[in-house]
Amino acid sequence: MTLARAAYPALALLALLSLGTGASGIGPLQLLTDPEGLWLLAVSRLPRTVAALLAGAGLAVAGVIMQMLARNRFVEPATAGTGEAAGLGLVAVTLLAPASAIWLKMLAATATALAGTAGFLAMVRRLPPREPLLVPLTGIVYGGILGAATTFLAYERDLLQYIGIWMNGEFSGVMIGRYEYLWISGGLTVLAYLFADRFTIAGMGRDMSVNLGLSYGQVMAFGLFIVSVITALTVVTVGMIPFVGLVVPNIVSRIRGDNLRHSLPIVALSGAALVLACDVLARVIRYPYEIPVGTVLGIVGGAIFLWLLHSRGSRGH
Repeated sequence: MTLARAAYPALALLALLSLGTGASGIGPLQLLTDPEGLWLLAVSRLPRTVAALLAGAGLAVAGVIMQMLARNRFVEPATAGTGEAAGLGLVAVTLLAPASAIWLKMLAATATALAGTAGFLAMVRRLPPREPLLVPLTGIVYGGILGAATTFLAYERDLLQYIGIWMNGEFSGVMIGRYEYLWISGGLTVLAYLFADRFTIAGMGRDMSVNLGLSYGQVMAFGLFIVSVITALTVVTVGMIPFVGLVVPNIVSRIRGDNLRHSLPIVALSGAALVLACDVLARVIRYPYEIPVGTVLGIVGGAIFLWLLHSRGSRGH
């Protein structure tokens, strides 16, 4: 059985587990006899499951695009300052317009995420290409500076608890009417697949891209847009979720190669499965209480990342 064929039943099984896991158990018989069980499924469990799938797929695709643009295996929105920049935009719009609508917060987070990611790429272009590990280290330091600025602004305005909700990913607050912006992330994931060949060529570098007739600058700008919007939508809706865009593309690349036309669907499916699995795990570790999925992914993703660093073939472009 190929990886793609194995991903679909695994994803379906995880979705069923997600629909049935929670402080209030929902069984098939209850859905037929109890209107409250059906209401809980439609209002909470189903939106939460869909949100985890969309967030996971979007972050994984954003990660692989980021790696192609930076030409480095060890970067993703969480290690390039993109998420921290989006958080800085959220704090800024909250201070300037406390009663602003969610779409305005999304726009502000997208704008700062775009600027922050562009700044990161501008810095890594100056790094020596023979030292690939300098790229993620630069991103971590860069993200730390942005995160420190965000924390300082939040501290000065007594918003630490508020910004903590945005920066620690969890799906406990997802209900119908509070996750629908993630469908935009899903649409951008599909759009990224349509431009997969261009991103693959851009990952070969500017000179190769120009020689092959590709408008390198336009592809870079479009990739930045996709990465920034997906990251901002995820941060605004469910908070920051680490490591998805880092570990999933690396694992899939080792199995399916670097041709995004072939690997991108598997990247999206695997990212969705990873986030959903960690969300289910977060609900059962301290049942009936929940652990933020960002905490679970921080442990699981960190362990996988260490394995990637120490295993054979773990190197940048």
